[in-house]
Amino acid sequence: MGDPSVQQLFFQQIKNSLPPHLSLVDSIAELLNISNDSAYRRIRCEKPISFEEIKKLSLHFKISLDQFLHLQSDSLVFSGKVGKASDNYFEEYLNNLLQNFTYLNSFDQRHLYFLTKDIPWIYFFQVPELSSFKIFVWMRSILHHENLKNRKFSLREEYSPEYVETGKKIIQQYIKIPTTEIWNLEGISITIQQIEYYLECGVFTSAGDAIIIYEKLEELINHIERQAESGKKFSINDQPSDQSPEFNMYYNELTLGDNTVLVDLGKTKITFLNHSAIDYIFTQDERFSNQMHQTLTNLISKSTQISTVGEKNRSYFFSILLAKIHDRIKRVV
Repeated sequence: MGDPSVQQLFFQQIKNSLPPHLSLVDSIAELLNISNDSAYRRIRCEKPISFEEIKKLSLHFKISLDQFLHLQSDSLVFSGKVGKASDNYFEEYLNNLLQNFTYLNSFDQRHLYFLTKDIPWIYFFQVPELSSFKIFVWMRSILHHENLKNRKFSLREEYSPEYVETGKKIIQQYIKIPTTEIWNLEGISITIQQIEYYLECGVFTSAGDAIIIYEKLEELINHIERQAESGKKFSINDQPSDQSPEFNMYYNELTLGDNTVLVDLGKTKITFLNHSAIDYIFTQDERFSNQMHQTLTNLISKSTQISTVGEKNRSYFFSILLAKIHDRIKRVV
């Protein structure tokens, strides 16, 4: 790299992205297929790293070189898949999410920030009926699986139960991470619109199934309210404990979220941006994630906290969400 200080910063960035239990030296040695001694000499800047090694390390650890080479560039490096790569796309998608949350839990210091346009969809996996419905919607109407093209939704059938099982594993990892969520009153509109659309198009085998989905949505909203009241994250069938991770919830009256997730791991931050309905791209670019953190901090300062405090505001917020669900149930009945 020429400048030893830049090379030192490069390896420091790699170290920051590694879980505490992984050794920087071992990781570098394994990836570059060199001895630990050779890895040490590169980390200590006693030996310059080659362009080929820079490329390999940058691609593996998703690092943008702009910030290290002091380039005045507007380029940002994002990672992620675009489009339906294979018939196993959704399975791969869920497994990648599981790996990501497992990775985040390998850090002692971690915090998730959600700016929501819809209910963070991970929640749906806590309610089997809801997860079955959402998986059906994603596979039929977003991923356009041919075998579901003319198929109707019924709660008496199972739709890829292996996905539901993977979703449960994701939830187990998710509830271990302290979280701050910024909501708007439109946060449940997308799910309600999906239920209404399927009703109008005759995709439900019975109106009774739609009513059950609405009732399960109400159950989920009640659970999220319980989390807000306690300020803790916990499974829908459990109770919060002293060991439960913190849960902070804010209500923003003016801003409609865009399903952005920021992960703060202490020494590094990762931003996830939603696109194409369920896909996402992510970056560890320091400039971008710091700016996103500042944006979320500003939004929080202009929002109303409804977790642990603000009982009146919390009651108002959730009563409106539940009223929307009750109104739809009356229309079906």
